[in-house]
Amino acid sequence: MKASKSATLNQRIRSELESRILSGEWAPGFRIPYEHELMEQYACSRMTVNKVLTALAESGMIERRRRAGSFVARQSPHLELVALEIPDIAVQVSAMGHAYGYRLLQRALRSARADDAGEQELAGDSQLLAMDCLHLADARPLALEHRLISPAGVPEVLEVDFNTTAPGSWLLQNVSWTRAQHRISAWGADATTARLLDVKVGTACLVIERHTWRGEQAITRVRQIFLGDAWDLVARFAPGR
Repeated sequence: MKASKSATLNQRIRSELESRILSGEWAPGFRIPYEHELMEQYACSRMTVNKVLTALAESGMIERRRRAGSFVARQSPHLELVALEIPDIAVQVSAMGHAYGYRLLQRALRSARADDAGEQELAGDSQLLAMDCLHLADARPLALEHRLISPAGVPEVLEVDFNTTAPGSWLLQNVSWTRAQHRISAWGADATTARLLDVKVGTACLVIERHTWRGEQAITRVRQIFLGDAWDLVARFAPGR
């Protein structure tokens, strides 16, 4: 239990520091509070603070300079821009005036497939948390989700009860990300998908495949299959400078 509380505090500190960096509150070059300041703020040990700062440095978000402290890193010129936001399906469904529902269909800890480079990247030297779940609107199927999460990148995920919490919602609320890749396609539902979505085989579906990273650490990979007439994608963007 003590180890679990320590991991939770570690994640809370990291998440809050990352949020300040990603929001722009702490701009590139900003000096992160000294270790003793963070220890006092979070009432924790130097070891806990050091682990958080080390993880942020390894992800490329901060630079640690001997005797000078830690600073928000300058953005790399090859960082990708994400035109599409990552939506919280539960929030979106509720915002449209419908009752959101969720059902966990399967959860398993497994090894990465040898022929899948994406899974290998997610797993690292560990395993993958694989989940299948169903999103509903007004008690009717809306989307089928196949998700993989990296316990190497998010160790606390193994302690979460996903019987009551959708993995996408939990990740958005608890794990910061720095880069994502989307792939959108149209697809006709196969027999298994059609049964779960309660539609005919071949029904038009919108498929969103997304990979998410925090620094160089792969966090999650998801394939979401929406009923084609029930979901819209809207991207807002401005002219580049």
